[in-house]
Amino acid sequence: MLPLSVLDLSVVTTATKPAAALRNSIDLARHVDGLGYVRYWLAEHHNLASVASPAPDVMIGQIAAVTRNIRVGSGGVMLPNHAPLVVAERFKMLEALFPGRIDLGLGRAPGTDGATAYALRSRLDQRQGDDFLERLHELTLWETRDFPAGHPYNNVVAMPDDTPLPPIWLLGSSDYSAELSAQVGMGFAFAHHFASYDAAEALTNYRARFKPSGWRATPHGILAVAVVAAETDAEAEKLASSMDLNRLRRDRGQYLPLPSPEEALAYPYTDAERVSIRRNRSRLFVGSPATVMGLLQPMIDASKPDELMIIAAIYDHEARKKSYSLLADAFGLKRKAAA
Repeated sequence: MLPLSVLDLSVVTTATKPAAALRNSIDLARHVDGLGYVRYWLAEHHNLASVASPAPDVMIGQIAAVTRNIRVGSGGVMLPNHAPLVVAERFKMLEALFPGRIDLGLGRAPGTDGATAYALRSRLDQRQGDDFLERLHELTLWETRDFPAGHPYNNVVAMPDDTPLPPIWLLGSSDYSAELSAQVGMGFAFAHHFASYDAAEALTNYRARFKPSGWRATPHGILAVAVVAAETDAEAEKLASSMDLNRLRRDRGQYLPLPSPEEALAYPYTDAERVSIRRNRSRLFVGSPATVMGLLQPMIDASKPDELMIIAAIYDHEARKKSYSLLADAFGLKRKAAA
C-alpha cells in the first residue's frame, strides 16, 4: 500500500475568504487524519490572493493540536526568507510540543514576487544571489553544534535545547533539488504539480545517489501530484475546470482567488487557451477513482515514490474532502480514530 499525504495551500476562492480558508485547512486536516493519511504539509506563499497562509509554522501548531495520528509539517518553509536560527527555534518548539509528529520541509524559492521578497528580507543580512546552501548549512549547525572553534555562534543556543530538529526534507522540481537532497542525505519531495522536469528521473537519481547521513539512513522520496477525484468522470471534470482557469490566469501573472466551476465553464476560451489548458493537464489527474488510478499508475511505476502527496485545489470544501476520501478508499488506506 502506497502511503498518501496532503499538501495544502489554504486555497482562497471567490466565495471563501482567507480567514475561512484557514479554518477549512484545519477541518481538512482532521478529516484526512481519520482517513489514514500519513502527512499534512502547509505551504508558504506571500502576497498571493489565492493562498491564505504565509506562515506554515503557525498553521502546523494549530493542526497538530487538533489531530492525533498524522504528521504535520511545512511544504515548505522558504528558507531564503528566514534567518536559520529562527527556523531552528520554531521547529524545535513544535517538535517539543508534538514529539515525533513534525516535519521541516525546506524550499529554495521565495514563494512570491520580487518586491515582496525584498520586503521579507530587507532587514536581514544582505547576502546576494542564491544563498540556500549557506542557509541550509547554518540551519543544520544549530542542531549539530559543529561551528568552528572561536565562532561567535558557539555561545548561542537554539531553544528548546533538549529537543532535536524534526526530520528535514528538501523540496524541488528539478534535477538540482534531487541531487542536493541525495548528497546531504535528507528526504526529498518532488513537486510534479508545477515541474517541467521529469518526476521519474528526479526520484530515480535521488535514490541512486543518496548518501546516508545523520539525518536519514535511507532515501525517502515523496511525489507531490495535483488530483481532482469525484464519483464520476463528468463531476471531476467540472470540479477541475476551476483549476484549469486558475492555471491559465497564473501563467499570465494573475494570481486571483480560485474561480467557481460555473465561472470557469462560462469563460470564453480562445483556441490557444484551450491548447494551454490541455498542456497543463499533464500536471493534473482528473476523474473517478478508477480513472485517476489508471492515470497515476504509470507515473507511480516509473518513479517508484515512497509516498504520494496529494494537492487538491477544489472550489467547494466538501467536494475537496470527498476527493480525499475517494482516494483513501482507492489506495486502501486504513481509517483511524481522529482526534
